[in-house]
Amino acid sequence: MRYTYTLFLLLMFSLILKAEVSIAEKNALTQLYNATNGANWTSKWDLKAPVSSWYGVKVQEDKVVSIQLQNNNLVGTLPNSIGDLKSLEFLNLSFNRISGSIPASIGGLSSLKTLSMFMNSLSGNLPSEIGKLSNLEILSLYNNDIDGQIPSSIYELKNLKVLYLNSNKLSGTLNPSISNMVSLQQLSLFDNRMNGLVPFDIAKLNNLKEMNISYNQFSGFVSKDLAKLDVLNMTMINDKGVAQALKVSLNKNTAIVSEE
Repeated sequence: MRYTYTLFLLLMFSLILKAEVSIAEKNALTQLYNATNGANWTSKWDLKAPVSSWYGVKVQEDKVVSIQLQNNNLVGTLPNSIGDLKSLEFLNLSFNRISGSIPASIGGLSSLKTLSMFMNSLSGNLPSEIGKLSNLEILSLYNNDIDGQIPSSIYELKNLKVLYLNSNKLSGTLNPSISNMVSLQQLSLFDNRMNGLVPFDIAKLNNLKEMNISYNQFSGFVSKDLAKLDVLNMTMINDKGVAQALKVSLNKNTAIVSEE
């Protein structure tokens, strides 16, 4: 009897060791693989092997915490099930050929710290659900075909340090509530279709080090209080090569083209 019980414990222990991720997480990864033509990835997954052995996937405590598939020939769209990866902290799908819109389910990745999908063919509007990612520190979506306005919810990401949305088709104005992004250090919005005034409230971003809003249609004045920010590199050039109607008076070593 004792021998049988010992065998039972050993069997249960071995099953625990083999149990890697939940069915929901494995299904989400499998659907990502199929939706982006995984059979033709540069580094493929063996779907019969343990998830922890899959290229670019990091598993900790039986949960998927990181997906690094940059420059891996992903071609296709993102499945809604990507939002089932609840413990994901890092998602990098940059330098691929992913198209279509970013699914609203991305807002379910409550642990996410880095979202990088630059140099793809993403289109459509930015989902407002990105604003639910309260732990997000890096949002890098440059060089895509994303259009529409920046959702107001994104301006509520108080832990965001890097916001790269340049070289898209974004329109609309820059919301004054950008001042809520108190951790922001780098802001890049150049080469879009944004317009209107540059909010004076940007000067409240005490951690801001770099800002590039060139090649848009911004107009009006820029707050001289920006000069109070430390080591600020700021560039504002319109699509004609000059900072049209932007009146800047700063007494610091900045990278600004201004028209007096």
